[in-house]
Amino acid sequence: MMSELPEMRASDAERERIAEALREAVAEGRLTMEEFEERLEAAYKARTHGELEPLVRDLPAPGGGTAAVSLTKRAGAVAPGGQDWAERIGGGPVSGPVAIGVMGGFQRKGTWTVPRRFTAFAFWGGGEIDLRDARFEDGEVVIRCIAIMGGMQVTVPPDLDVHVGGVGIMGGFDDKASGPGTPGSPRVRITGFAFWGGVGVDRKETKAERRRLREERRKSLQ
Repeated sequence: MMSELPEMRASDAERERIAEALREAVAEGRLTMEEFEERLEAAYKARTHGELEPLVRDLPAPGGGTAAVSLTKRAGAVAPGGQDWAERIGGGPVSGPVAIGVMGGFQRKGTWTVPRRFTAFAFWGGGEIDLRDARFEDGEVVIRCIAIMGGMQVTVPPDLDVHVGGVGIMGGFDDKASGPGTPGSPRVRITGFAFWGGVGVDRKETKAERRRLREERRKSLQ
């Protein structure tokens, strides 16, 4: 058993250790991409040890060991794909500090640079903020999301340090993506409020990372 107290509340670090084990398992061909995505989503939604344990019960510990994944093991220091966060912090043109969608929408995705303070506003409209390929003006940035009778979606990579602290008023402000990142990761604080609307924050691999994992799996089967 990984934990003798299945009802104990899971920490952000424990959720990330389970995610680490799942990433290694799919790279080794132990999980299909569909299984990986399903289990990864469940890991970040898990609230207790009892919810985390079934996700890795049939997998060895990262690094090739045969023991079950431990909830007390320290998280690894290397990000998926050898991510070098230092190359993505500072430098480059900084995007504007405000994005607005009024009866329409906006997008911030790709290799844009996130300013230290960024405000996104949606009224009767929607917005998409994707940080998976983004650069960061500083090692700590704050993204303020305000959705009024509208919706906003924020997508972050699995290895980013994210802290969500927004409020939903007759709406929703999703905080399930809160959790630590790998060493050197920028810290992203997502705040704001949703009124008769919603703000969603999800952790997802990039398409390039999914292709890399599939290629690693293909090579492992040869």
